Amino acid sequence: MMPCLAGTAGGSAGVGQRAAVEALIARWAARGWLRSLDAAFAGFLWREVPEADPWLILAAAFASHQLGRGHVCLDLAATLADPSFVLSLPPEGDTGEEIAADLPGRVLAGLTIEAWRAALDCPELVGTGEGDVPLVLAGDRLYLRRYWRHEQAVRSGIAARLGASNDGEVSAQALRAPLDVLFPATGVAATDWQKLACALAARNRFAILTGGPGTGKTTTVVKLLALLQALTMRDGGRPLRIRLAAPTGKAAARLGASISGAVGGLGLDGLGDGEAIRAAIPTSVGTVHRLLGSRPDSRRFRHDAQAPLMLDVLVIDEASMIDLEMMAAVLAALPAGARLILLGDKDQLASVEAGAVLGELCRRAVGGHFTSRTRDWLGSATGEQIDEDLLDEDGTALDQVVAMLRHSHRFGAESGIGRLAEAVNRGDAGALVQFRADRHGDLAFLSLRGIDDPAFHSLVVDGGRGGDSLADRKGYRHYLDVVKRGCPSGNADAADLDAWARDVLAAHGAFQVLCALRSGPWGVEGLNQRIAAALAAEGLIEPTRDWYPGRPVLVTRNDYGLGLMNGDIGITLAVPGGRDAEPILRVVFPADGGGEGIRWVLPSRLQAIETVFALTVHKSQGSEFDHAAMVMPETPSPILTRELLYTGITRARRWFTLANPGGVAVERMAVERRVLRASGLIGEGGLDSVADPSAQG
Repeated sequence: MMPCLAGTAGGSAGVGQRAAVEALIARWAARGWLRSLDAAFAGFLWREVPEADPWLILAAAFASHQLGRGHVCLDLAATLADPSFVLSLPPEGDTGEEIAADLPGRVLAGLTIEAWRAALDCPELVGTGEGDVPLVLAGDRLYLRRYWRHEQAVRSGIAARLGASNDGEVSAQALRAPLDVLFPATGVAATDWQKLACALAARNRFAILTGGPGTGKTTTVVKLLALLQALTMRDGGRPLRIRLAAPTGKAAARLGASISGAVGGLGLDGLGDGEAIRAAIPTSVGTVHRLLGSRPDSRRFRHDAQAPLMLDVLVIDEASMIDLEMMAAVLAALPAGARLILLGDKDQLASVEAGAVLGELCRRAVGGHFTSRTRDWLGSATGEQIDEDLLDEDGTALDQVVAMLRHSHRFGAESGIGRLAEAVNRGDAGALVQFRADRHGDLAFLSLRGIDDPAFHSLVVDGGRGGDSLADRKGYRHYLDVVKRGCPSGNADAADLDAWARDVLAAHGAFQVLCALRSGPWGVEGLNQRIAAALAAEGLIEPTRDWYPGRPVLVTRNDYGLGLMNGDIGITLAVPGGRDAEPILRVVFPADGGGEGIRWVLPSRLQAIETVFALTVHKSQGSEFDHAAMVMPETPSPILTRELLYTGITRARRWFTLANPGGVAVERMAVERRVLRASGLIGEGGLDSVADPSAQG
């Protein structure tokens, strides 16, 4: 057992100690506390260097496991301070003295940070910089080398752009007139953060626009693109080559639709040839994978540092979903002089993969931390004033390129959804009880008494409507009625079929059940079965076979041959066969880029899909629904966090329902738990150390 390791860190491991650690790792993997991959990695290292210290091998297994939980590295000091989160322990905890002896807190008892660092002094396995050994130790952070390289690439790629301010290229005076055209005076005294954000982004080669739902991120970026094109084209210059991307097909389609509408409504009469500028703003949006040129069965892309993208400006929406490895690939493929603009909600869930890049970059956004020089420049460029509370003479270069939009146009002061999201975001667990009592028209709370509670049946079928004031709140009956009643006749042409498909997809966006877990009765697997049974009981679907009309499916793996990406959602339709022929099942997806196009796919060609009556909150990012219903698990879980609950709430445009079989205690624990991911992207030696170029000279 592990107590035999006490005091051995930094020394050679005996046969008995190695056997004890190997047995411990095997038990952790058998219980699901570690992944099999993590155990295999530990075994590989010990085969390569049999004399490696047991504490090194344990640290390596932990570091590998952390990647699967979204962390870029293992923070040794944080692990010793709170060992309970280093493994995937069940929320209720296992019992028994033998199991208790294997808990990380017991195993790591008495180990000091100095002793652990000493155990990692093994040049054959652990390096401190460039090299080819599998692990890298940077301060108290232990990385798998590949992720250390990704972090270095992202840090250096952003730092290069932070150190190359366009301040001298774009003067405040040059921006003032076009910004006044794009943002005409409204007579409202409040600071126009959209205007300020445009100025900040025009000034720099790297910029971030962050804000909650309805704060106008898309509107702002469209005006920014108009501004950049106006500056470039005013003296007969060629238009900038601009590309728009999002992490998933669903997010790309939504951004494309939003940008198309915003571009058409732009007032450009005061910018010279306004129609030429409008025509130079792209409305087509693709996925980041397509932009970079994914290679099947490879982690590499066609575009990289040797074959960079042909563009001047890249805009990535829903950037909270971009993991560290993908961000490194994006920066590698960008030409040195190109602008990178990230849009996203810093408070949403980070990517399932390792790294919370946007959240880290925006960690100080609320406080602003603008220097007086930035304030003065922005005042000249926009005529807007920044509150004194947002000034900081020690603000970093990164602080000067992050613009947070602070006013929601979707959720007004009385919006229950908006106020609930704010309360969750600030960690106010006590507010949940008050929201239940206040009876907001756009909020509903269901205290379920089990999976067969009639209230759950009512929710998924009809949206749980409780009166005439909620008559527009939909459940799944709405889109399934469109599937059946909107079906064209047998002699319908392609245009009629496409119109029907668009109606079905639009109706499907009226309602979505969200959940936190994948397995169990309150996870995706259990809820999909229960919802299908409820809909079948109403005669809305006939799930007697794998494929049936109305079945919604989620693509779970990129399929480049079909042009479908992980996260795309399609609906199964029975297409009339003509005359006396049997209907033919097809799955309809919206075309990539947010246009009016429709893609029809044979079910037999879809190899990686799952039914999606219930969708995890993670998979819902980049999507919005008129009515979102989030179903909590019955017992607390480490997966339940403030960020997950906030993301679920903000998927709703008009109504949000929280269905909870576990009571307020489960909600409270979710609000009080935050996602904290280990990383060295910011902090000492990271991007915080990059000097603000505009402050020099």
